[in-house]
Amino acid sequence: MTLPGPPQDRQIPDIDRRNQTGTYGFFLMGLSEHLEQQPLLFGLFLSMYLITIWGNLLIILAIGSDVHLHTPMYLFLANLSFSDIGFISTVIPKMLNNIGSGSKRISYGGCLTQLYFFGLFADLDNFLLAVMALDRYVAISQPLHYATIMNSQRCILLVAGSWVVTTFHALVHTLLVTRLSFCGPNIIPHFFCDLVPLLKLACSSTYVNDLVLILVAGTLLIGPFVCILTSYFYIALAILRIDSPKGKQKAFSNCTSHLSVVSLFYTTAIKVYLCPPSSPSGGKDRVFSVMYTVVTPMLNPFIYSLRNRDIKGALGKILRRNMLNTLSWDRKVQISKIHS
Repeated sequence: MTLPGPPQDRQIPDIDRRNQTGTYGFFLMGLSEHLEQQPLLFGLFLSMYLITIWGNLLIILAIGSDVHLHTPMYLFLANLSFSDIGFISTVIPKMLNNIGSGSKRISYGGCLTQLYFFGLFADLDNFLLAVMALDRYVAISQPLHYATIMNSQRCILLVAGSWVVTTFHALVHTLLVTRLSFCGPNIIPHFFCDLVPLLKLACSSTYVNDLVLILVAGTLLIGPFVCILTSYFYIALAILRIDSPKGKQKAFSNCTSHLSVVSLFYTTAIKVYLCPPSSPSGGKDRVFSVMYTVVTPMLNPFIYSLRNRDIKGALGKILRRNMLNTLSWDRKVQISKIHS
């Protein structure tokens, strides 16, 4: 993305432009303008949304219900699952509503709200992935000192710090958008209110917004990505020292799957936010956005948790407990019927 010099505003009174935006809001083009594709898109994204929600809820439930999982690694996993639920819920319900109703409209306030929460949860995912990679590096490279390094106070500080930084970052971008003027046609070539296509609609100077996007977003995207790659590099070196071929193969398999999802998230996000648009209509950028907003939150539960033996064990305990409670309830109902 290039930084143009501060342009001159169009000669339209600022109050009129803001009133126009506040009255009419914006129109989201969505993923496709072909009517015959809308039912397919609705079914596909509804399925992906439900899979993501249920997968991440199961992880949160498993970790919360089993005291043995109250460890640093699972604290980070639970926060990642919560973040993924918020991340995808910021985008998909509105998209499904627009497809189902045939309306593409989103209010000015609704657009700013979506922009804020999308930025918050996207950044939070970004930070938590880096924290989890760092946690795995310490666990594998410094197993004897793991409990000392990743103590509860430090873990809470890492999670709380991630929330504070991402909340502030999302707020900065949202507040900077409120100072912009929009004078039509206010058609966003996207399926949600994202920052990059929104800035292109402004008829006032976006110089400050572009500068903050490149400096801050670039740092917050590339910094954690470099941290993850560095952590996994040292993890790979530690794995090479494992004597057991089976243990080495399993460790490499886990690392490969983790890195695949992480690479999908970061490469597509960097392409959208830090590279020039692939086309004026933004068609390819919309596809890239699907990858990091929908696909990666859906894959995270399967890659990071649901293949985990401890998570599966905790879910098994919950299932058995519910079955026993159901059988006990049925027995009580039958006994009460006999006595009555």
